[in-house]
Amino acid sequence: MTPAADAPRVSAVIVSYNAREHLLRCLAALEAHAGVPVEAIVVDNASADGSAEAARAAFPAARVIDAGENIGFSRANNLGIQEARAPYVLILNPDAELRPGCLSTLSGLLDRRTDVGLVGPRTLSADGTVQVSFGEGLTPWLEWRQHGLVVGVRARRPGALQRAGEAARREREPGWISGACVLARRSALEAVAGFDEGFFLYEEDVDLCLRLRRAGWRIVFTPAAEVVHHLGRSVASDPWRSRLEYHRSHLRFYRKHNGALQTALLRAHLVAGAVTGLLRALGPGADRREGRAHHREVLALALGGSRT
Repeated sequence: MTPAADAPRVSAVIVSYNAREHLLRCLAALEAHAGVPVEAIVVDNASADGSAEAARAAFPAARVIDAGENIGFSRANNLGIQEARAPYVLILNPDAELRPGCLSTLSGLLDRRTDVGLVGPRTLSADGTVQVSFGEGLTPWLEWRQHGLVVGVRARRPGALQRAGEAARREREPGWISGACVLARRSALEAVAGFDEGFFLYEEDVDLCLRLRRAGWRIVFTPAAEVVHHLGRSVASDPWRSRLEYHRSHLRFYRKHNGALQTALLRAHLVAGAVTGLLRALGPGADRREGRAHHREVLALALGGSRT
């Protein structure tokens, strides 16, 4: 990684929360990208696993910012972006590892195509299978189609893997690209005021891509660059909270972009799911109690409470 005195070409912003071992592997993969001057900025959301201390010890050239509390993905990324010195900003999950040549390919594309505001690579699982890392938008119909593909890929169904693999073989301009790994032009991020901090976790990347496109920037997916994403590891420490924040972000996105009718449909869907979950969680045991508490929170959220 680039020493502080040198001018970086890329500022890598990594938001970390209790992901110590993944963070260290992520930083090691980033450091291996010779030829691209890069500064690493780690924003630690009050991890309890020694992430910040380990990163400082193993990678002294990296800047580690202690957020002081878990301020969420959007706000923490904006904090890192404010500290960035490079013209390009890499948004990178701690459970993502850049493959050789990834950063030079992404930055080279932004160099050549000045109308592109954000570019993302092909995203792979550890076993080399393609993940679903881009899509056309968030509407009930598009989500239904995408959900079937995502479930099929995670279940390693041959048809779904083939469809996902074929889709990720060619460059395209999708509606959104996963924020697990994207390289953005800093001027483009500044033009739309960065991430919407109303999204604590999830769908902030879809919202960002939509706002960039509306501001006139192009969004590009390229299979010429690759990243390995250990999917879901960055939120595994608190799965109930993660699920609740997903539903909260989902509602926020629909309210912000999809209108009253689609938002009402989503609320009805969440109510039905929460009631079903409550019934299935009836009975004794700590796991069932946690499940009931979670579904009650989702129900309150869907009915209009809990800062939706």
